[in-house]
Formats: sequence, C-alpha cells, structure tokens
Amino acid sequence: MSGGSWSHRLVRPMVRPLVGTGVTPNHLTTLRLVTGLGACAALMVGSALWNGWGGILWILSLLLDYADGELARIGKMATPGGHRYDYVVDNLVTSLFFVAIGVGLRQSVLGEWTVLLGVLAGVSVYLCGVLAEALDRRLPAGDKALSGAFGFNPEDVLYLAAPLAWCDWLLPLLVGAAVGAPVAMAVIGLNLLRHRKSVTTDPSLPGVIVGAAKRQG
Repeated sequence: MSGGSWSHRLVRPMVRPLVGTGVTPNHLTTLRLVTGLGACAALMVGSALWNGWGGILWILSLLLDYADGELARIGKMATPGGHRYDYVVDNLVTSLFFVAIGVGLRQSVLGEWTVLLGVLAGVSVYLCGVLAEALDRRLPAGDKALSGAFGFNPEDVLYLAAPLAWCDWLLPLLVGAAVGAPVAMAVIGLNLLRHRKSVTTDPSLPGVIVGAAKRQG
C-alpha cells in the first residue's frame, strides 16, 4: 500500500515542509540508521532505564523509515540508489534490533541462550528481507511479497517493541521472533522458489524475463 498506510499519513505533514529545502530522502534514511543503531545500543545494556531510551529511539527510527519514502514520493526525489540505500538500512537495523534484544536479556531467566535466540531471529529477519525483495521483483506490478491491510503494513508490528521495552516484556518478543521469523523466512523462500520455477526467458530477448507477462496474459 504505497503511501496509503496510517504510518505514511502520520509522517506526511511532517515531511511536506522539507520539500525544496535541500533535505533529501537519503538524509532521513541516514537518521533512520543512526536512531536505529542508537536503539540497539541502548537495548544491549539490559537495564530498565536504557530500555526506555531504546524504545523511544526505536519509535523515532520506525517513523523515519516511512518519512524517507514519503519525502521521496511527494518531492519526486525517488531514485534507484535511494531505494537500495533504504533497503540495506532497513534490513540491517531491523536485524540488529533483535540481536541487541538478545544481548540485553542475557541476565534473564534464559541466560546466555537469549543471545543465540537474538542471532537466530536477526539472521532470519535479514533473510526474510532479502527473499521478499527478490520475490517482489518476480511478482506482477502492484503485488508485494508482504502486503498489509486496513492501513497497516506487516512491519508495523515492530511498533509494539517500544511499549514492550518500557514494560520490561522483551523476552516474550524475543522468543516469538526466534520462532516466527524462521517460519516466515521458510514461507517466503518457498514462494520465491515456486515463482522462479514459473518464470521463463524469451530466447529472442536475451535476459528479459517474460514469466510475469505470461501469467498476466
């Protein structure tokens, strides 16, 4: 739902004044990276105080994730390089976020196992992003590997991490991510494999994939 989610609508009036000021979507993506890494660093400490700051920085980072795309859209500043930068930053920050939670919970009832759970969740989330991006390229225009509904995107569930951090309930989030992310990765991977098998290449047009066109026709 490009530009139509509740998060896009929330940040739109915030970024509209930036159009024509010299601020670019890449600037906002860099702020997304800095605040996201800041949230990760805070959560790695493992104290209630730093978890509180981590939750605040995480909410800000998520909003900036929408803000860069919204500025690119309304300011007509979208570029392939900007999309790539945004994609890399999103994947990196979200993956490290779960690793950071695992490190911060190393003094919990699960002990050092939380670090392993954090790495499992982080790697799985990263691969989900890679596989979803590859699948998006093979789907008909307008279709997405991960689509939302009712104004919400699948990644909006990450907003819940902030109140969970403030309430010291990050352990259930970590365990859920360590179970759910590998399952999601497997589902997306199988879907990608199915679409790759259905795509053929026209021998008269070297390198041009025509499977999607055949499906639409």
